Amino acid sequence: MVKTSAISKIFVLDTNVVLHDYLCIYNFMDNDLVIPIVLLEELDRMKKGNDQINYNAREFTRELDKIAGDELFNGGIRLGKNMGKLSIETGKPFSPELKRSFPEETPDHRILAITDHLRLSHPDRQVILVSKDINLRMKAKSVGLMAQDYKSDKVQNMDDLYRIAETVGCPAELVAKLYESREGVPAGDFKLKKLPKGNAYYIFDGGDSTALAYYNSSCDRIERVDKRRCFGIEPRNAEQTFCMDALLRPEVQLIAITGKAGTGKTLLALAAALAQNQLYSQIYLARPIVPLANRDLGFLPGTAKDKIEPYMQPLFDNLGVIKQRLKQTGAEFRKIEEMLKNDTLVLSALAYIRGRSLSETFFIVDEAQNLTPHEVKTIITRAGEGTKIVLTGDIEQIDSPYLDAQSNGLSYLADKMKDHSIFTHINLLKGERSKLAELASDLL
Repeated sequence: MVKTSAISKIFVLDTNVVLHDYLCIYNFMDNDLVIPIVLLEELDRMKKGNDQINYNAREFTRELDKIAGDELFNGGIRLGKNMGKLSIETGKPFSPELKRSFPEETPDHRILAITDHLRLSHPDRQVILVSKDINLRMKAKSVGLMAQDYKSDKVQNMDDLYRIAETVGCPAELVAKLYESREGVPAGDFKLKKLPKGNAYYIFDGGDSTALAYYNSSCDRIERVDKRRCFGIEPRNAEQTFCMDALLRPEVQLIAITGKAGTGKTLLALAAALAQNQLYSQIYLARPIVPLANRDLGFLPGTAKDKIEPYMQPLFDNLGVIKQRLKQTGAEFRKIEEMLKNDTLVLSALAYIRGRSLSETFFIVDEAQNLTPHEVKTIITRAGEGTKIVLTGDIEQIDSPYLDAQSNGLSYLADKMKDHSIFTHINLLKGERSKLAELASDLL
């Protein structure tokens, strides 16, 4: 008996999927894709501007133009070998049920009408609306339509990704060796169940004594990690000690630092950057601008600099904390003032790096949980020779309506780069801002 293949599905794309990933059409295997005509209308309104969604709108239009033809409106055009067809569906009338439920003909409701029309036209196939918008997915399901999130870039093993440094029991003499040897101890002596392919940090417990340690994948040795003070900032717990160590290691060129508010992510990164100012031509600290309540920057008064200043204030706050720990007459305090004056220490909006090549730069990206995977890729590909990139963020505080803990760029980066020797991911757990801040972060 010949085994027949399963019938392919029909996926209808929402505009936000394209704005999230302009190459999304190549991620649906042998299933057919439908672009509602309203999606093109919305892209036309969004193609002008300097934000990432404006860039994605333009890139998707260009990608569509490469494969465009009359077939897009007449049965569809195949995207490649063993791949489904891509087609554009023009507007369709609302069914009586849709009219009763959604009397306003908004773009979202017009997409629902097209999805409903396809469902009725293809009773033998599953027709599924793909959207990053939770509300639209619920609306679709309320009228009997199938809907799902865009999942191709979602991280699956979140527990493994955000685990803390492993505590390993070992003989006391091995802990003593770590304290005695500057070169470290062969990793095989510790009889670890599994050695990582990339970098990793451990807490070795010898009973009466413990040691913080780092697995150096380049020489297959375990090295002791000491607390190191940088520009007045000293680690307060084991995770912060690991974080500072990674930030100061020249061989680690890419670092992801995650943790809730108050764990010291940005502060540690900035202090470590300042401590290495002689190794880099510039320290660049940036963060994405995500306006609250969906209000564009245009509503704010003043020049472009005035508009972004409120969003940059947290970066200046971290710099202020460091300056408070230093004597105003000291060399380190004067160094910060000098760097700010000659633009070798820059605090800026992330949007301003587009098109730049950053060489010999210590580049810190704050609030990276609000970036898409594609945006993170764009940032890292800006790196020239001698550049170190640090991305910090809290995956529980995502401001973008179309990202979550599994699909944001910071989680995506940590998952894809976890086995590489130039990358380290540090997850900070304990808040050190204040007892009040930590209690609020845990309970509220």
